[in-house]
Amino acid sequence: MLEEVKRKKNVLDNNRPLDKRTVKNIREKLYLDLTYNSNAIEGNTLTLNETKAVLKDGITISGKSMREHLEVVNHQEAIKYLEEIIGNNTKISERVIKQIHYLILKTIDTDNAGVYRNRNVTIQGTDYIPPEHYIVPQKMTDFIDWYQEESDELNSIERAAKLHNELVKIHPFIDGNGRTARLLLNLELMSKGYPIVIIEKEDRPEYYDSVEAYSTKGELKEFTELVTKKLNKSLDLYLDILDLNS
Repeated sequence: MLEEVKRKKNVLDNNRPLDKRTVKNIREKLYLDLTYNSNAIEGNTLTLNETKAVLKDGITISGKSMREHLEVVNHQEAIKYLEEIIGNNTKISERVIKQIHYLILKTIDTDNAGVYRNRNVTIQGTDYIPPEHYIVPQKMTDFIDWYQEESDELNSIERAAKLHNELVKIHPFIDGNGRTARLLLNLELMSKGYPIVIIEKEDRPEYYDSVEAYSTKGELKEFTELVTKKLNKSLDLYLDILDLNS
């Protein structure tokens, strides 16, 4: 499937510049799907159509919590930040990661938004225990050092997958680690010219299992395969709508 992804990306690249209006419409669809699914994985109960209504029309959905509404609005703002980062060719750094997290959690838990955790945490549904809070800053420094100095030994998809999984493994924040990690995954892919990847709500069991395989055994293969599969789906959307799929 990796070779298929490379082939499809080459088709897109060879047909650039792509129609701007069509690409904008595809991106808007993918951004909506990403926001809905990333929040749904974490327990947000807004449906896809409700998520769209909140974003497009500013509608408040009866029976849904204010936090759920804020999660939607914040996530879209964080996606716009990713576009700014890519447009400015800004490298991934601790500052960038903290800002992504700040946008995810602002007005929900402002005290902890963009701030490394100051207490130990556990992760529901797994036996993995994240590092103690006082070593999180050093773990994050080492993480970024690896990314900036050694990550070129991996291909683009593997690098993005490891970025996601290392952040989840360190679990540097009190809350919002998963959403931040999935945005970091997409930031890396988008910066290399790939479309965004959407881990769907229905993928949750496979997603959690693959993340745990990395956290407990250091195995990246399962998660990389999941990302490749979802990337293939996003590429097909582009190629189908742009009538480039042969």
